[in-house]
Amino acid sequence: MAYDKLRVLFLCTGNSCRSQMAEGWARALKSDEIEAKSAGIETHGLNPRAVKVMAEAGVDISGHRSTHVEELIDDGFDYVVTVCDHANENCPFFPGDVRRVHKSFEDPPRLTKAMEDEEDILAVYRRVRDEIREFVASLPAGFAKEGGDR
Repeated sequence: MAYDKLRVLFLCTGNSCRSQMAEGWARALKSDEIEAKSAGIETHGLNPRAVKVMAEAGVDISGHRSTHVEELIDDGFDYVVTVCDHANENCPFFPGDVRRVHKSFEDPPRLTKAMEDEEDILAVYRRVRDEIREFVASLPAGFAKEGGDR
């Protein structure tokens, strides 16, 4: 099956925050070049703070859902981008000619677990959101920079 766009799956542990942000950015910034989806090794539901900080940046991910990677394993991706170390270490085998790229981002829920001030918490989410935006904005050329296994 031939596609006009690169088919990219952003994968993290729970498909609640980082991979959702990456999918949102890819749809907002690169929809002419990339068909983006996201999934998790597990499903933790959509993180409301991720939704909030993406909305602040003009990207609506409120309609996304937390998807388990097994639902998408046979979807014929060109790239699987693991956005956390756990997903990279536990990434399943994808059939076909799929390149794996690892670009780890810090986990906002973990970083903010002991924090109480909502503005301080959101500042962490915003920082990671902006780091993910920068990476996604570099695609598809950024794939060569990050490497990738076939």
